[in-house]
Amino acid sequence: MRLLVVEDDEILLDGLKVGLQMCGFTVDTVTSVADAQAAVHADTFDAIILDLMLPDGSGLDVLARMRRSGDRTPVLLLTAKDEVADRIAGLDCGADDYLGKPFDLDEVAARLRAIVRRAHGRAIGHLEWNDMVLDPARMSALRDGTAVALSRREFAILQALMEAPGVIQSKTSLEQKLYGWQEEVESNTVEVHIHKLRSKLGASFIETVRGAGYRLRAVP
Repeated sequence: MRLLVVEDDEILLDGLKVGLQMCGFTVDTVTSVADAQAAVHADTFDAIILDLMLPDGSGLDVLARMRRSGDRTPVLLLTAKDEVADRIAGLDCGADDYLGKPFDLDEVAARLRAIVRRAHGRAIGHLEWNDMVLDPARMSALRDGTAVALSRREFAILQALMEAPGVIQSKTSLEQKLYGWQEEVESNTVEVHIHKLRSKLGASFIETVRGAGYRLRAVP
């Protein structure tokens, strides 16, 4: 799951990035309204953490512009402005959730999973496909009740495929789930992870659609 974190406090920003990466997220960061608007315009994210008080304006300006353009990316407001009126303003502007500072990192991760889950129309926290169960909160995978050890990036690819099992995921879209702006992407990285997943789950579990990408193979 790929996140954009918009926060101007560098210490807090670094802590969020490291902590959320440990929770399995791919994290990109910016520190201003202008950079946030540019990032949202140029790239795609599964969710956004948005501070309200930024050096060149309010995070609500970013949120309002997103919603006016039809961008439905889930947004979690994370800010020191925690009065009732501020929460109401943020939620009425189109935020999906609101959390005041100081905060607990595990709660931030849980709220992110919840707003993304709702965006996908799911009520439960885990993903199921045939005999496979994936739990993003615990970074655990079970195949027919047996634990399967997956790396963080293998887990991210499988999660992306299981969130939309009938949809073909292009190589580019999967790379975006795995790597942030500052990370170098090797040309065959997705193929390598797909190969490793097939070695653990079975060669027929993930289908290659020539010239398009990958999807989970339905059981007859």
